Amino acid sequence: PLRAAALAACLAVGSALVVPLSASRPADSLQGVRLPRAGGGGHVDLGEALASSAGKTLLVLGTYPADFNMVEYMQRVRVFLPDLRAKGVTRCMMVVNGPPAACEKLASLLDLPDAVELYADPAGEAGRRFGVSRGFRPDDSSLSAFAKLFVMGIVGGPGAWATLPAVLVGYFGSPGGKRRWIEESLKQGQLAGRWPDSVLQLADGEVVANAFDDTPLVSAWGVRPFELATLRLQNLVSLQAKHWGALKPTDERCLTQLGGCTVVGSGGECLYSWVDRGLCDVVDFESMLESL
Repeated sequence: PLRAAALAACLAVGSALVVPLSASRPADSLQGVRLPRAGGGGHVDLGEALASSAGKTLLVLGTYPADFNMVEYMQRVRVFLPDLRAKGVTRCMMVVNGPPAACEKLASLLDLPDAVELYADPAGEAGRRFGVSRGFRPDDSSLSAFAKLFVMGIVGGPGAWATLPAVLVGYFGSPGGKRRWIEESLKQGQLAGRWPDSVLQLADGEVVANAFDDTPLVSAWGVRPFELATLRLQNLVSLQAKHWGALKPTDERCLTQLGGCTVVGSGGECLYSWVDRGLCDVVDFESMLESL
């Protein structure tokens, strides 16, 4: 039985990393987790929702509203929603570790489509049941949550070892990376008045030029040096910091807790699962789509 369970976990993640067993069986691990719709409309049992799926369902187990990972999850879902639909994903659910008002504010700031169902989980219970990383020394009460976050952000460490590689890609670029979601998110930010606001040249709301197209030697790279870092700067300065009071976590455990996501098929069968391995290390939607 143990060998079979391990095999099931490996199969469930496709090309992603091996995830905890709970993440490979999301319909079971999330049974009984009842969360309210952020915009009203009652509560939903996440496990039941996955188990009763008639088609493919995406569930994002996010972080707190002002977190880098949560912002990037929303930005990527916004951009890739049509691609998910084309792959047969008929329902998109997203859990945010914050109160309903904060969930709705972040969704509004990022123009998240109404088709994405938002669920408020201020305590982060759904993510922990799914098996996300709780961050650096989560049970050590002698350290403040901000001290733990500092360790995760500067040196990574247990529970966040992929932070540094994910951050460095933003500065050094990636020859084989994909930038569509980055450019689309920068465009949404510029149209909303967020700074930096001069990276893209827009005409009638469409991109006609990108300053990174003129980067010497590496302009043909998938993601050019500083391109992703510029988006993260825009997010940090004009969104996360500016709206910190409305988007900050209400439960300090969520300050260091990471996120994850899953796609299930009919009857809750796990088709793909992922758990974040560090700050800024969210799922590659291109890889997810290829696996569906």
